Formats: sequence, C-alpha cells, structure tokens
Amino acid sequence: MSEGKALVPRLRFPEFREVGKWQQSTLEQLVVMRSGGTPSKANPEFWNGSIPWVSAKDMKQFFLEDTEDHISTAAVDEGAKLVPTGTLLMLTRGMTLLKDVPICVLRRKMSFNQDVKALRPKKDVDGLFLGLLLLGNKHRLLKMVDIAGHGTGRLNTDKLKGLELLLPQPAEQQRIANCLSSLDALIAAQADKIDALKTHKKGLMQQLFPREGETVPRLRFPEFREAGEWKFTKAKYLFSNRVEHGEDGLPIYSVTMNNGLAKRDSLDRKIDDISHSTGNKKVHKHDIAYNMMRMWQGASGVAIEDCMVSPAYVILAPSDGVCAEFYGYFLKLPQSLQVLTAHSQGLTKDRLRLYYKDFAQIPLPQPTLGEQQKIANCLSSLDALIATQADKLDALKTHKKGLMQQLFPGPEAVAA
Repeated sequence: MSEGKALVPRLRFPEFREVGKWQQSTLEQLVVMRSGGTPSKANPEFWNGSIPWVSAKDMKQFFLEDTEDHISTAAVDEGAKLVPTGTLLMLTRGMTLLKDVPICVLRRKMSFNQDVKALRPKKDVDGLFLGLLLLGNKHRLLKMVDIAGHGTGRLNTDKLKGLELLLPQPAEQQRIANCLSSLDALIAAQADKIDALKTHKKGLMQQLFPREGETVPRLRFPEFREAGEWKFTKAKYLFSNRVEHGEDGLPIYSVTMNNGLAKRDSLDRKIDDISHSTGNKKVHKHDIAYNMMRMWQGASGVAIEDCMVSPAYVILAPSDGVCAEFYGYFLKLPQSLQVLTAHSQGLTKDRLRLYYKDFAQIPLPQPTLGEQQKIANCLSSLDALIATQADKLDALKTHKKGLMQQLFPGPEAVAA
C-alpha cells in the first residue's frame, strides 16, 4: 500500500477517533470459504424438505430469510453443505455476475449450490460488518468477474481470496454494523408501509368498482348510495380514437405496466423510434394512451400533459361527461384485463393486439360524472401518498449509500 493512502474512514464515531488506522487484510485471512453443491435431482428423498437451499434466484436481498427450493436432512447426510446463521453467501458463477455480485447474510441455517461460495467469518470478524464492507466494495468485485463458457460470468476463487480489505477493531466493526442495520430496519419498515398502502389500494379498487356480473360497487360514497345502478355503455360512445401527428417540442412518453404514462427520458431505455414528431401520435392532457400489443397486460395510462407517443399506441379521447382518470383505474382491474384480453386479436397470446375498433365494442361502466370524479380523486390521493412514501424510501436508501461511503475508507485506500 503506497504512502499517503487513507487508512481511516472520513466519518468515525467519537470513541474510535483516537484508536488508530484500520488494518489491511485479504478476504482469505478474514473468512473460511466453502463451496456448495446440488443434491441428486434423481433422488426425490433429497428434495422438498425443510432446509432452505440457496441458488442465484434467491439472492435478491441482503438478508436471506428463506429460499424457493428446500432439501431434506437425507441430502445433508449424503454430503450437502450446511452453514449456520450469520454466514455470508456470494454468487461466484452465473449470468447475474455480468451486472451484479449478489451478497447475502443468512438469517437461518441453509444449504447452497455450486455457483455460490459461503464465507464464514473468522475470530474477531463481525459477519454483518464484513457483509456491508463487501457491499461497499462491489465495484471492485465486478472488476474481478471474467467470462466462462457460454458467456457465463465467473468470479475466480483465487482473485476473491486475494481481495484486499481494511478492517477496524471488533468493537468498531460492531458499532458500524449496528448503525447501518438500524438504518436497514428503517428502510425495511418504510418498504413495508408502501406495500401496505399498495395492498390497501388494490382492495379499495375491488370495492369501488362493480364485480363481474354486478351493476353497483360494494363500497359507495354516501352521496351516491341512492343514485341507482351503474349503466354500461359501449366504449365507442365514451372515447373516440384520436389520430393526430406529433408536434416538435412535445415531451415523449411511453406506457409502463405499473405506472401508466412516463417520460421516456426517465426510463431505462433509449430514445429511438420516437425521437422525432413525424409519424408519431399526439396525446392531449387527460387522454388515455394504450399499447395495442400490451393493453391486455395493463399497458395504459392517462396523460398528465400534452405529449406524443409511438405510432404503436391507440389514443382514447374522452367524450363530454367522461372522467378519463376514472377509466384509467378501471382498465387496470384484473377483471377488466380479462375482458380486454378476450377482445384482443392474435394467433398466440404473445401476439395479441387490441385495435380501437375492437375496444370500441366493449361495454364499460358509466356512473355519473360526479361519482367517476369522486372515485378517481380518492384513488389518485392514495397514489400521491404512495409516491410520497416511495420518495422517503429512496431518500433513506440514498442516505445509507452516502453513509457507507463515509463510514468505510475510500477505494483509494486499498489496491484495486
């Protein structure tokens, strides 16, 4: 390590500021490394037991509680590897390594396959701290990945063992781990809050719209309880097919499955075939745009401003007395998607298309405009609350990322 490299983090808890520098080690000095394996698929007695068995598909979160596949004690008796709670797992082979190096901390005793390495911390090494330290060095791990046969990513064991890391004394390790795990608990609680709001919204939508074969919703706002049954009207009387060319200067939008219309420059995709107005379609504010090839999967959304979209979209212009936002929610309901699928054309499900002429024949519910707006306002307020909570979650994650950069020495402190 060359002279002048920072051997302490930029942010340090007061009680450790005079303790001294962090010590350089290799990963091999810090852990006992073990390889996994796959019990014979030909022997059914080895599978569907109670012991979690980890493969790449399970390694999507830092703390691992359970797995999709399970093995039996018979498989362990025949040599399947079993590691205790607190063990770190790292994916060392697979296509995932071309973009990420999954690292997990086990919350219970588990087994694992041959594409995964188990890292059991040695004495004076806090497993949670080490896991967080490895997360902070993921960019260096990615540089170690090479390509095996068939384009599969591979993390060489010798390179992994030689990974240089800086480690403080056990008390400081634990202090950092406790700080960051408390922040993880806040992040998890915030994520749970968002999930609860989404579940509430899903249930509320099922109550605010009539079920199949019914003409009134199960839940109705007091001022509409005596308004009578909802009538059903063919879509062509509620929406016309807007066909207007795009205009230079209009923002470009695309339909997402979950979030409706979103600006293209905010999505993880290129601005390609619709980067110019020629041939594209103009969408007016409050129009509904849908992808005719994905409408039956929920690819529709209400425009929040004038914009333009790909020619592959159908633009629904609402008639007088129609609240587009109400129908935007209605068209996302599972029962609505079933109807849209039934009216789509194509030889296979992957090639279904819902043309306007077919959509126009679908009977849609038509409560009074006041009730439409009341339902739309209720659900949009809930969406706004979900968005606010999602922003808070993003802020917590950003704070954690910045905190980790402060609590660990920078990458210049160790060999790349």
